[in-house]
Amino acid sequence: MKSGTFGRLSLMMFMQYALWGAWLPLAGRYLSAGVDEGGLGFTNAQIGFILGVAGSVGAILAPFIAGQLADRYFSAERFLAFLLVVGGIVKWITASQTGYTPWLWLSIVYGVVYMPTLALTNSIAFAHLENSESQFPYVRVWGTIGWIASSWLFSMLWLQHDLKFQWMPPFFAGPEVAGVTAKLADSLRLSGIMSVVYAVGCLFLPHTPPKSDAVEPLAFKKALGLFREPSFTVLIIASLAIAAIHQIYFIQTGPFLSAIGLKDSQIAPAMTIGQFAEIGAMAALGLMLKRLGFRWVIFIGALAYFGRYAIFGTVGLPMSVIVASMFLHGFCYACFFAAGFIYVDKIADSDIRHSVQTVFGIIILGGGPVLGGYMNKWLGDAFNISTDPESYAGFWYTSAGIGLIAAILISAVFREKTVSKTAG
Repeated sequence: MKSGTFGRLSLMMFMQYALWGAWLPLAGRYLSAGVDEGGLGFTNAQIGFILGVAGSVGAILAPFIAGQLADRYFSAERFLAFLLVVGGIVKWITASQTGYTPWLWLSIVYGVVYMPTLALTNSIAFAHLENSESQFPYVRVWGTIGWIASSWLFSMLWLQHDLKFQWMPPFFAGPEVAGVTAKLADSLRLSGIMSVVYAVGCLFLPHTPPKSDAVEPLAFKKALGLFREPSFTVLIIASLAIAAIHQIYFIQTGPFLSAIGLKDSQIAPAMTIGQFAEIGAMAALGLMLKRLGFRWVIFIGALAYFGRYAIFGTVGLPMSVIVASMFLHGFCYACFFAAGFIYVDKIADSDIRHSVQTVFGIIILGGGPVLGGYMNKWLGDAFNISTDPESYAGFWYTSAGIGLIAAILISAVFREKTVSKTAG
């Protein structure tokens, strides 16, 4: 692989996750904060639908949008550019809305056009990497760096002033600007601008044409055949559970950190501790897969979810310990989801690469968020979560239990497929 190709793929990942990291960590806080504070005052159920169910619609439709079209009819990089332009416009419009109904419908539209781009970027990268197990982590880690950069710069340059050094990321902080909570909506506008800029950059990505010689006209149909592979089915079941509690992290961590006393301007930067850990975990992922295999690497990822939420649930711990526990998020994502993407690419035939990625995406970006959205309502109501930190204990302990069950399932049942995939 040429160095120029590696650089373009890395920049693709940087932008893909920078535009997501600009708004997602702050969305839960903005949507839940009272109108008198500058937020929208939505309920737990409403936030669950916006951040969970809405995005999942896009993930469920992704096989028909990204998988079938990119595998069979259009070059992946140009189709990616089209989806990003539409998504950027939708995100800009959403920033000006204050009612639940427009937020919900615009979020559904955004999910339909953005969620397929996640699978597309993975499949574009896999199509141009000579050894995905060793090279993909070094490309994907730039997505993590992009997430950190957008989270830091927005908070430092737009939500604060008179910056001074501090111990917590982004290591420079100052007094919050007036109306800071209301200004969280500007993160949506920033994401919209970045999306359009990224779309232009997609035109310079390595050309990734559809498979004109595919033996099965319906790529999605052939991709579903992977459910006959036991390891794939077990991974899907575990991923459904993990994806649900993964979504809860983005729905409730912002409000939770606010409840334990963290300033609004420091929520997104504090959450990037997980992204820093993800950089290290992604860098080591190739070696970990070689030494431990997919089974135990994915097990470590699931166990990291258990550990993080167990610490979150122990709300009597110092705030510094709770914030530091987000270090485990890096292992959550890299060891479970990134390893999972690599594994499904490994066992898929080459002519259905996009569709297999989107089938996996249905689970982690479709089914999981649906469950996560409903769980946010059920658990939120069951434990009556509020601005009182103690109200979150049962909420997080339940999430920890789900992570532990998934880890046990992987360790006990998952067995890596050893048969080489065919050319398709």
